Amino acid sequence: MSPSVGRPSPDEALARLRAGNFRFTLSGSRPGLVPAGDRQPRPYAVIVGCIDARVPVEAVFEQGVGAVCVVRSAGHTLDRAVVGSIDFAVTELKVSLVVVLGHQDCLAVGAAIESVRTGRRPIGPRGFLVEEIIPAVSEAGSTGAGLDLVARVHVRRTVARLKQADYLAEGIAARRIDVVGAVYRMDNGQVEVL
Repeated sequence: MSPSVGRPSPDEALARLRAGNFRFTLSGSRPGLVPAGDRQPRPYAVIVGCIDARVPVEAVFEQGVGAVCVVRSAGHTLDRAVVGSIDFAVTELKVSLVVVLGHQDCLAVGAAIESVRTGRRPIGPRGFLVEEIIPAVSEAGSTGAGLDLVARVHVRRTVARLKQADYLAEGIAARRIDVVGAVYRMDNGQVEVL
């Protein structure tokens, strides 16, 4: 498999990351760094989002280091690691809000729509992601439903699943925790709470 045109090689990608970190450590002001004497995280929310690099979660909400926990998977699909991370943020870090953040033009949602349309399911781990999103395609009405509509339905389905989770039930009932869905609009940068 040949590298994509314009893409850095693995070594070049690592060099870019290292150079960026070097610049970060040299800069006089490093906003958001946790002071040496304050190593206990005090986040107030956990945001469950997609891996899409076009959605930089902390930047979208203008949050610094320690303010929010971020859990990412393609199409914000829920697996044991994602659910365990949410559980940890709620039970150990005492966050009071879980946000499921979908976005416009989600490629994982697009893959699920295409899979339903063609009848071909990917195999392996990618197949798991697509299978997790397919119910939103059906609920949206048809394979002709727009990508953004299916993405919204998928966010709502994910919120509903989380609201039924045992580890969240007591906190939700006592109104100490809430789970909300939102969609990031890449065309204008706004986050719309559903």
